[in-house]
Amino acid sequence: MFLRDKTSGDLVEVLDLAAVIDPCMEEIEGRYHAGEELQDPAKFVKGQLQFPSGEDLPRCWVDAAYRSSTRH
Repeated sequence: MFLRDKTSGDLVEVLDLAAVIDPCMEEIEGRYHAGEELQDPAKFVKGQLQFPSGEDLPRCWVDAAYRSSTRH
């Protein structure tokens, strides 16, 4: 799975898909998918990632209290 870094616009290859959908995890492990050489894995804050289409990640993936939250 690939997500886009909001700050740089670069694609990030997700290395741990379970961490992406776990709302208790604030960071995921991935690597930039740019250039010709394979990049080293790094930590990425999920709040700074979005789908390549520009859509934000679903709230249930980033907010552990999404069911009880009054935020709409």
